[in-house]
Order: sequence, then C-alpha cells, then structure tokens
Amino acid sequence: MSGDRTAHGDAEPSTLRDGSALGSSINRQGPLTAFALVVAWSGSEPERLGESLMIPTDADSDRRFVFGRGTVSNGDERLQLLRVRPGRFDRSAPLNNPWVSRKQLVFRVEPTREIRIQNIGRCKMQVNGAVTDGAVLRPGDVLGLKNQLLFYCTLREFSSKSIAVPEPWPQFADADADGIVGESPEVWEVRAQIAFLAARSGNVLLLGASGTGKELVAHAIHRLSARHKKQMLSRNAATFPEGLIDAELFGNVKDYPNAGMPARPGLIAAADGSTLFLDEIGELPSELQAHLLRVLDSKGEYQRLGEAFTRTSDFRLMAATNRPVEHLKSDLAARFPFRLTLPDLNVRREDVPLLARHLLRRAAVKDTGIARHFFDKERGEPRISPSLIERLLRQRYTTHVRELETLLWQSVATSSGHHLALTDQVREKLGAVSDAAVAQPRRGLPSSEEVRAALERNQGVQERVWRELGLRNRYVLKRLIKKFGLSND
Repeated sequence: MSGDRTAHGDAEPSTLRDGSALGSSINRQGPLTAFALVVAWSGSEPERLGESLMIPTDADSDRRFVFGRGTVSNGDERLQLLRVRPGRFDRSAPLNNPWVSRKQLVFRVEPTREIRIQNIGRCKMQVNGAVTDGAVLRPGDVLGLKNQLLFYCTLREFSSKSIAVPEPWPQFADADADGIVGESPEVWEVRAQIAFLAARSGNVLLLGASGTGKELVAHAIHRLSARHKKQMLSRNAATFPEGLIDAELFGNVKDYPNAGMPARPGLIAAADGSTLFLDEIGELPSELQAHLLRVLDSKGEYQRLGEAFTRTSDFRLMAATNRPVEHLKSDLAARFPFRLTLPDLNVRREDVPLLARHLLRRAAVKDTGIARHFFDKERGEPRISPSLIERLLRQRYTTHVRELETLLWQSVATSSGHHLALTDQVREKLGAVSDAAVAQPRRGLPSSEEVRAALERNQGVQERVWRELGLRNRYVLKRLIKKFGLSND
C-alpha cells in the first residue's frame, strides 16, 4: 500500500502477520475484535494523531499490557502505537515524551471484556475529564494523560483481508484526493463503496444526515468513474421553481412556455456524457419527483418544452437526501439501483480530531490571522487545548461536520491566547454532555421491539444500530436479528 506508514522514518513497518499479540490473535482465529485507544491529541508529538493502542478482547485477564515512553518492557507485554488501516497495521516509533513514564499505564481485559486500567506512572490520568488512578474503560470513554496525550476508546474489528480502494492511498490521517478525512473503519468502508460505485453505471442515491459529506462523496464517485473527463453538474433540487421544473431539467425553446423566456438547454442536456447530482432530492414535492421518471426509464430520452421531437442524453444521476428513503416516491426510489448511507460523526468519533485539524488547516490557508495566532509554524499543526478536543469527542452531533466547523470557529473567535480553547462561549454552544452522547455497552440485551425500532431509525444500517443499542459489536446484532426473525432490508 502507498502512503507514509510510520510516524518517523526509523519506525518498523508491520503486517497483520507479525509476531505481536494482536497479529498472533488474528492469525489464530481470523477476524478479531480489539479495544482501540486512538490518539486524539498529543502535546509533544502531534503527528501521532490517529495512531492506536490495540488490545485483543480475547486476552486472558491475567495478561498485563503496559504502555509508556520508550521500549523497556522487563517481561511485560508492551503496547506499541500503530497506524491501522484495512488489512494491515504499521508500527510507529516508540513514544518520546519525557513527561510520560517508561511504565505509565497498565491494562487488563476483564472477564466481562471491559478494560481495567491502572496508572502507575508520574503523569496524572484522567477518564472523561476526571482525575483517577484506576478505572474501567468502555467504548466512548476519553482517556487522558494530563496535558500530554488524549485517547478515544472504541472497538474495532480486524482481519488480514484488505479492501478494494484505488491507490495511491492518502497519507495517514490526512485528507484523500477527494477531501474525505478519516481513518475509522466506517470511512474506509465508504472509500471502498465509492470505488465500487465508480466502476458501475447505475444511478446512485446517497443517504445520510446533514453534514456527513454527501456531495463530497458524489464528486469522488464521479472523479473515479469513466465520466470524469466532463465536469459533474450539481443542483439543489429544493430550489426548482414548481412551474419551471421541466424547463430547468429538460430545457425550452425561446419564448416558451412564457413570452420573453430565453432558450435553455436544461440540466439533462448539459449533463450528457457526465453526471448530474441533485442534492436534497427528498425536499422535492412528490408530484415534481414524477417529472424525472420518464427520462430515467427511457435511456435518457426527453423533450424540450416547445419542441415536437425527442432528444437523448447519456447521463448518470446521483441524488442525495437527509430524509428516510420512504420520503421519495416509491417509483422514483426504484430508479436508484445503488444506495450508500454515509456514517455520521456519532459513529466515527475517532475521526473528529482529524477533521478538526483538516478544517483548521483549510481555514488558515484563507485567513492568515488564524495561521499566525493558532498554528505551530514549524510543524504546520494547529494548537488546540486538550480540554476542547475532549469535549468535541463527547459531543452529540446533529449537523456533524458543519456543527464541528461552527464550534471551531466559535473557539477561534473567543480564544484569547495562542491555543484554541474550550471557552465559555464554546461550552454554551456545546451544552451539557448527556449519557447518550457516547456509546456505552449495555448490561442486558435489547428486546425485539428495541432492535426493530433501531433498525427502522437507522434504515437498516447495522454499523449504526449496534452502536446505538450499546452492543459489543455488529455480530451480537446479527445474532439478535436472526433470533427475533427480523428483516434487515
């Protein structure tokens, strides 16, 4: 795979077939679920953002895993920071932070498959912002070594199987060629789906909450498709005038249907040989949705207003909506053989720090004041307080990347020093952290009705459902669906 693999040039690259505890577990039993402690902030080594400590969930409770500075182990199983991607992980150089002890943290996997953590080093430990010497870590928790490191705790599944994503892959933790940011399994699955859809010719419906990047994904699919030589056309379907939708889509001759109207080719003609992207198609009234049916059914055949003959356009339609697919007319929805639901920030929280860095870098290019006040010039890294990152990780997002960007701008506007801070104004926008803000494992299994309702709310997307229900992993959900005889269409 391409892309830089390690934090430092002298680090040792690894594959899933190495001799580490994680690698040997995968070799022994195939796919493995592991606790991932993902670096969300690092004061002295910000380039470590996105690296992970991995602890197999099948580890015996008498095994001790130690983490700290350097490489000294003295017989203990020492955790290494890894750069994890589908089908492989790469070892990073040992931690080189002088404020972190050589033996700082000790981890054990409880019989309940939760992580028991103890702080034995000099740096104070925090869990969800509270100082403690020991705790049980659960998915959704934020672990901190005060003013040195922050980790976000989640569950990940690993296997030796890679995914079909075109190379070159992006540099680790950076935006890819299409501006998509993230190293979570959910984002890599989206990249795989983009590659799959780009190789096909059918129409695509993009589903997902506001701010999840649907237009970004549409551009990525088009860029990788055979139609990439012509520019993709984009239009917000909600802005079509009710009386002029046919003219907007199919064009019209001069002075028709109203005197004084200029001739126009229409979007369908302009998209010939390319892709037409209609955003917010779910906002289009059902009677107006019907105007698209014929051209999608007749191999691109359409008729301009005022003309007596038909034309054809070889175009591909991609559309996006943040509404459930049921809001589309069933016969229009049937014209989209391919559908892709985009994950929101609440199911890929480990990507929040990477997105924050990307958004700030993008803002700094346009605004020299941000670059001057809040960036380390030598490293090109934004200076963000760990308390701000900790709260951003635990926020319950509704408009996702747009909301994250708004919060960052609020910090830019109200931070008085040279670090983006968790100011009172940002706290006010964030609101209180609720128990539902992060996924927590539940003590009992959900009922049939709870599973059915969660499947409906999430349009059958199992990755979102098992996290919402607080299950251990997606395989528990699959067993429940089978047990209850539920459909997952």
